[in-house]
Amino acid sequence: MQLPEHCTLCPRRCGANRAAGRTGYCGAGDTLLAARAALHHWEEPCLSGDPNAATGSGTVFFTGCTLQCCYCQNYKISQQGLGKPLTAERLAEIFMELQQKGAKNLNLVTATQWLPWVTQALDAARRNGLTLPVAYNTGGYETVETVKALAGYVDIWLADYKYASPALAKELSAAQDYPQVAHAAIRQMLLQTGAPVYDADGYLQKGVIVRHLALPGHSDDSLAVLQRLADLRQETGVSFVPSLMSQFTPFYRAA
Repeated sequence: MQLPEHCTLCPRRCGANRAAGRTGYCGAGDTLLAARAALHHWEEPCLSGDPNAATGSGTVFFTGCTLQCCYCQNYKISQQGLGKPLTAERLAEIFMELQQKGAKNLNLVTATQWLPWVTQALDAARRNGLTLPVAYNTGGYETVETVKALAGYVDIWLADYKYASPALAKELSAAQDYPQVAHAAIRQMLLQTGAPVYDADGYLQKGVIVRHLALPGHSDDSLAVLQRLADLRQETGVSFVPSLMSQFTPFYRAA
């Protein structure tokens, strides 16, 4: 595995020499950290299924994040470094354990800062019999290059489209360029992955889910995001699953 000596995995392009143990903007260094791996029952129904069933989405929550959302509900993981060290070999074993527990998919949450470990673990797990579709759960702040690099690894993109306003993106997530970056990344996800494909039980096997969390006092921005999603559908000719969320809770610095 080759660790970044001048990290450009995310749009921050902070240039951290992670091979030398330096941490990037995201908080990631030279040791993989993850906070939780379990069957998750509260994703979209086409990923998690019945919340009362024994199955679910096989979710791994990775430590760190390329965004700085002031209302993040997982801020202890994303901003405060909560997590345990893992090797790529152990991560591959975790993927297999989730499959053995009955997961319907493998759900990788904020994994971009750990891409060298994740791709190595996926390669190893597939050699050992991993057959689950892989869902990449992202805040949408991705480079087109990273999306392209994940071709052949990711079957399902579960991406946020948080903001249409650069000013709002800067204020709430410290990422003024978020709107254009996310738009370009999601466009590539659609072109790369194609229209949704479901199995006989209604579980998504391939495609793109685009989430938007409606924020109090910013309905105009939500409407602008929805228009941008309609534009993406027209631009690409590729359908996707829209997921409009209303469960904003004032966590972290928004409390």
